[in-house]
Amino acid sequence: MLQPPDILSLAQKHPMMQEELQLLHEKERQIPGSIQYSIRRYQRLPQWTIEDVGMMVYHYRKNEPASNYIEVRFCLSGNIYCREKETECNYCRLGLSRNCPEKTDSIDVLSFRFSATHLAQYVKGKKQDNFTDEILHFKHPSSFCKMLPLCSRTRMVLESLLNNNYTDSFENIYINAQTQMLLLYSLECMLGDREEGFSCKFLANDADREKILKAREILLEHIGEPVTIKELSRKVAINECYLKKGFKEMFGATIFDFYQSQRMEHARYLLYEKGMSVTEVSMMLGYSSISHFSTAFKKHTGLKPCELLFRP
Repeated sequence: MLQPPDILSLAQKHPMMQEELQLLHEKERQIPGSIQYSIRRYQRLPQWTIEDVGMMVYHYRKNEPASNYIEVRFCLSGNIYCREKETECNYCRLGLSRNCPEKTDSIDVLSFRFSATHLAQYVKGKKQDNFTDEILHFKHPSSFCKMLPLCSRTRMVLESLLNNNYTDSFENIYINAQTQMLLLYSLECMLGDREEGFSCKFLANDADREKILKAREILLEHIGEPVTIKELSRKVAINECYLKKGFKEMFGATIFDFYQSQRMEHARYLLYEKGMSVTEVSMMLGYSSISHFSTAFKKHTGLKPCELLFRP
């Protein structure tokens, strides 16, 4: 069985003792068949020399396919944690966290685990055309652990996960979306076969990239109120064709696939963690009938909504 190295010890280049760490903040989520994650922020002592480190773990067991998973882990230093973050002090509200008297330097350890069930939604057909497909299909014959370079896009996603101010359902929607991007960027960094930049020429323009980013935000804000591509293109003032091409280029998924994935992951959260009924979740996500919702949920997760309600 593969035992990945401790990422904190790798970042410090020597074993880190648990008693040395003062936990400032912790967040976890464990939903069967979904993304499982933990975010832990520790106080950083001045004498510590910590490097930013990323790691991908491919865990494979031939005779236990249900236990297969891909995990990405990160250790970041140089961030600021505000002890009053939960109530959002005036310094943080105004974006002046560096001047905040409640601030402390932090070491941030993030882990995101993607089960084989969850990754199945990204697999199109059974043919493995490249190493990425082989990994997502869990056809690579042995477990491995690989260090990841932290590209600027990965850092941006990690920063947003550490410093967003969303709570409850909005936080769940936001984290689901960001972790999907994190998986995409981590796979690209691991393979190293994609150059920085975009094949869509118009995305070289900052203003056009901002429009695509804004479109993604609108989709997340309207998770229970479906928005057509025509409406979306008007809201962000960009041609429909450019919107579709740019979205696929930037986020690795069509607008529909991205939106549907976020809706179903949020449904899973509402059913499993919030204990809401199938009827309530169906209505909240804007479905015209429970049967339509159940069909979409099973296609995405492999389970009927009612099956998730009774899982331990």
